[in-house]
Amino acid sequence: MIAVVFSGSRYADWRLAEKGRVLFGFRMTGINPYIQDERFIYQLLNKNTHLINNAERIRRIYFFGAGASSKERQEKIERVFKKFFKNARVKASHDILASAQSTFGNEKGIIGIVGSGSNAAYYNGKRVIGNNYGLGYILADEASTNWQARQILRDFLTESMPQGFREKFLQKHNIDRKIILDKTYNTPNPNIFLTSFADFILDNRDDPYMEGIIRRGLEKYVKTYLIPLSEHYPDAIFNFTGSVADAYSDWLRQIAEDHHLVVDKIIHEPVQDLVKYYLNKN
Repeated sequence: MIAVVFSGSRYADWRLAEKGRVLFGFRMTGINPYIQDERFIYQLLNKNTHLINNAERIRRIYFFGAGASSKERQEKIERVFKKFFKNARVKASHDILASAQSTFGNEKGIIGIVGSGSNAAYYNGKRVIGNNYGLGYILADEASTNWQARQILRDFLTESMPQGFREKFLQKHNIDRKIILDKTYNTPNPNIFLTSFADFILDNRDDPYMEGIIRRGLEKYVKTYLIPLSEHYPDAIFNFTGSVADAYSDWLRQIAEDHHLVVDKIIHEPVQDLVKYYLNKN
């Protein structure tokens, strides 16, 4: 049996597969080695009955996650997984490689992620070529849910949010200045707090205020990530994964087209295509 895991900070999508077919598919709390320690990750694994019941059967694990960009953090995932899955060989990689493999397979192109965070890179058909992007929710993540939430929370706190939208926001989220600042600056995982506004943002995408923020984020993302990559790889096409890329695919395609970028696939969750990719290798 193999396990394929694609994890953001908020959710981790799992697929357990054997003999060419998926046996179990489920979602659990996200695993991020940048913000979680090994004990916390182990406890997460030990709360899921699918994992407990199949731990000894699993022989290979392919983990892809936000925060797993460095060798040190990849080894952290591999250590804790090997402790839980005693018979398994574990390979941990960055989420952008998963997105590339799920959309391009063995073909070349530029892969973008726009979900709870954002990133982009060139994929040569085997590996992702390193760059200086992926700076996280404090320094970057343009267009992501984290970025969108920061804009509306800032406008809420500075009272520059339109009054009608402010009332709608408070009806959905019973928060105030103290709660926002405490959850942003005094909790271990503030990015989880920021992504909690994703459903509200999507539900209000047609509100002029919210549409303006979403479009502005996508424009920043295209100019910051995609145009520089297109200048280095002028013939490359673009594929995307992620909740934001999928939910606002019409706007993303339009903005990319305005900048003469060719967009092919946009998918929400890469795990389905990813598990097919690895079933073919086992």
